[in-house]
Amino acid sequence: MSGANAKKTQQPEKDPGEVTALQAALAAEHAAVYGYGVVGGLIGEARRSEARAAYDAHRARRDELARTVRALGSKPVVAAAGYALPFPVPDSDAAVRLAAELEERVAGVYSDLVRAAEGQWRRTGADALREAAVRAVRWRGGSVPFPGLAERAGSASAPAPAPVTPTA
Repeated sequence: MSGANAKKTQQPEKDPGEVTALQAALAAEHAAVYGYGVVGGLIGEARRSEARAAYDAHRARRDELARTVRALGSKPVVAAAGYALPFPVPDSDAAVRLAAELEERVAGVYSDLVRAAEGQWRRTGADALREAAVRAVRWRGGSVPFPGLAERAGSASAPAPAPVTPTA
């Protein structure tokens, strides 16, 4: 066995689908962090600590995903300079709706990670999906069937695959 082949057998090959799903989750977390900046600026005092906790959770997930992608030998996607929000957010009520939408969209991206990954990364995706679904319920005040799976939720409009759209 040559040296190159020996090295190949010592390190497991990274699954490109898994890395792609991790990168998509990282991009979703970048967008969620941006979106929660908007939420935090407009949310009423009664829910400000909830918004702060969600912001911190998304920052922590973002940082964890960036480390993971680097550890797998890839370059993490970078945050966009700005993101287009899915609707105007002029007041606290709209900020609450935005928070719920952010969580639903993040849950959708993590459901893709669960489908694409195995082992540790599947568990990470499932944990993040659950956390986003719980936060979405808290913001929305009710649950949906199959959080993160728009095609199974029975809704007429499926959420977009990324939390918010980057702008140039």
